[in-house]
Amino acid sequence: MTTETLTARDSATRGFFFALSAYLLWGFLPFYMKAVGHIPAAEVVAHRVIWSVPVAGALLIWMGRTADIKVALRSPRTLAMGGLTAALITVNWGVYVWAIAADRALETALGYYINPLFSVFLGAVLLGEKLSRAQIAAIALAVAAVALLTWEAGGLPWVSIALALSWGFYAFFKKTLPIGPAQGFFLEILVLSIPAIGYIGWLGASGTGHFGRTGAADIWLLLGCGLVTAVPLILYANGAKLLRLSTIGIMQYIAPTMIFVIAIFIFHEPFSSTRAIAFAMIWAALALYSWSMFFRRPAVE
Repeated sequence: MTTETLTARDSATRGFFFALSAYLLWGFLPFYMKAVGHIPAAEVVAHRVIWSVPVAGALLIWMGRTADIKVALRSPRTLAMGGLTAALITVNWGVYVWAIAADRALETALGYYINPLFSVFLGAVLLGEKLSRAQIAAIALAVAAVALLTWEAGGLPWVSIALALSWGFYAFFKKTLPIGPAQGFFLEILVLSIPAIGYIGWLGASGTGHFGRTGAADIWLLLGCGLVTAVPLILYANGAKLLRLSTIGIMQYIAPTMIFVIAIFIFHEPFSSTRAIAFAMIWAALALYSWSMFFRRPAVE
């Protein structure tokens, strides 16, 4: 076995454990969000932003990549794109935090199951990528599942749709940032930290904030928001660089599956027969999508 083969295998192994750690942390995140469920979602998101800055900043200093941030801050285009991706991730975080506190974790699982299919759809619509028959069938199944849930609830499952759309567009525009993923994340939270600090300061001045007013437990929980936000994103970014796209594509089902199990068996959220059929349709769609990814053939003209 050559040195190059051993190096590639070692990189893939490290990448696998980086990505697995990220998805496991995301899978257990509902427990943390339940613990801060008594705090308004906007306040939790603001603290996620503020306390992620020192975590991501320390990583960049350790990596010696602070110069990339200095260059990005002098580029209006990079700042504008960073502002756009920051806005999208804020929407995603806000909806997720609110949904977990409102006992709608199942809808968050559905949203993250739909996300890869929406990303394929985005690629076809915005980039002109050709879809295979299996991918078209997978997207059609996902649309049918959403329609079924809409019929049952008498309205769109907006939590699932908002999470899928915000994360899908976030990933799409993130690719246009001319800096690495860790630097891009730091730029995003740096941009967001300005309104976040202003908002937390206003809450403190008005006496309605939870940081320092409602006890030590809330202080530690809000401080921890930085770690539970930044660490899995950084682990994922490093894992994605070392793994094949197909491997990451399959691993991304770990977190929503964990959330699904937690929602039903631990949070005891209602799971009707209609929801069961809808989730079965989504799983079938993901099976088709995964099959098309592993056994990709040229799309029919």
